[in-house]
Amino acid sequence: MALVLLLLAAALPDPAAAAGGEAFKGEYTVSFLGLTVARASFSSRYQGDGYSINGSVAAAGLARLFDDTEGSLTASGALSADRLVPRAFRADYKSGKKASLVDIRFSGGGVASTKVVPPPKQRGDDWLPLGPNDLKGVTDPIAATVVRAPDPDKVCGRTVKMYDGEMRANLNLSFVEKGTISVKGYKGPTVTCRLGFEPVSGFAQRRKALRFLRDRSRILVTFAPVGKTGIYAPIRATVGTEIGTITIRARRFEANG
Repeated sequence: MALVLLLLAAALPDPAAAAGGEAFKGEYTVSFLGLTVARASFSSRYQGDGYSINGSVAAAGLARLFDDTEGSLTASGALSADRLVPRAFRADYKSGKKASLVDIRFSGGGVASTKVVPPPKQRGDDWLPLGPNDLKGVTDPIAATVVRAPDPDKVCGRTVKMYDGEMRANLNLSFVEKGTISVKGYKGPTVTCRLGFEPVSGFAQRRKALRFLRDRSRILVTFAPVGKTGIYAPIRATVGTEIGTITIRARRFEANG
């Protein structure tokens, strides 16, 4: 679930976004082997020293024949000099008649509470539990996709500590290249980082998919500036998996305000 939340963090248009500060809207498609398998949209508002992000994601195209999952995500918090400091995160998902949620609250530089419904199943003997200090200085899956930096040169070269309600992972961003891109609502410079996925705790150590992401996957994330906020958000990403490459592209990437 961590990678899905990380790369599909998205939101429905938010009427409150235009009330002040800078509003950001984006629409994405997720494709596999050239076929669209999901669509996502999001809106966010950065005002003063705070932010709020709301989103949705749903299966699309032929994928709906096999998986009718859809969900919504919300996140809010404060802006520091070089990152987003989360206050609350919630993800609600529904697949057929099965509903689930993850609710995380943050306080004092760490996680104050976590609620997961339905509760996780019994763990196997290869489960690596959370350590006593693993939930300090972490961020949620939505805030983990957004970078605050004074200029493009400072976007990469950082490690993001992510917690998705179960797993703790480090996302190690290293510089690849600068470029330009043109999509609906945005034409301008970008910076691409390679993302190293490093699970820390809260996961099954023998899980093949996680080992592949850690040891063999090539994950590239391209960021673009959100207006004059000093925020950089993903505009394109590719993730290598055991069965092929997943591509996330922005169909619309627009900053207003």
